[in-house]
Amino acid sequence: MEENAVCGVHALHPERYQAAREAIPSEELVAKASVLLKALADPTRMRILRALSASELCVCDLAHLLSMSDSAVSHQLRVLRDARLVAWRRQGRQVFYRLADDHVREILEDALEHAAE
Repeated sequence: MEENAVCGVHALHPERYQAAREAIPSEELVAKASVLLKALADPTRMRILRALSASELCVCDLAHLLSMSDSAVSHQLRVLRDARLVAWRRQGRQVFYRLADDHVREILEDALEHAAE
């Protein structure tokens, strides 16, 4: 038998309420974090990030590795760049991508670890 998960009494708990209120970030910060999480919420982009966690790669490397077209990989990289999850550098005519920072690596690892539980 399942219990009803709704309060039977309408009452605020001031200390808990205040702690929760202080824990809620600004609308702007929530919007930025949402963009980041939306970018991570795609299997192809997760695979790209995982590959970049091992090594800096160009679009051609990623396309071959993931059996995708260069344009499809470029599109996914644009989303990841917009979310500030990847960074790039130009070397001659080639552009190499890498994870933007260690935070991205940690988020990715935490997500994969949690999914494996």
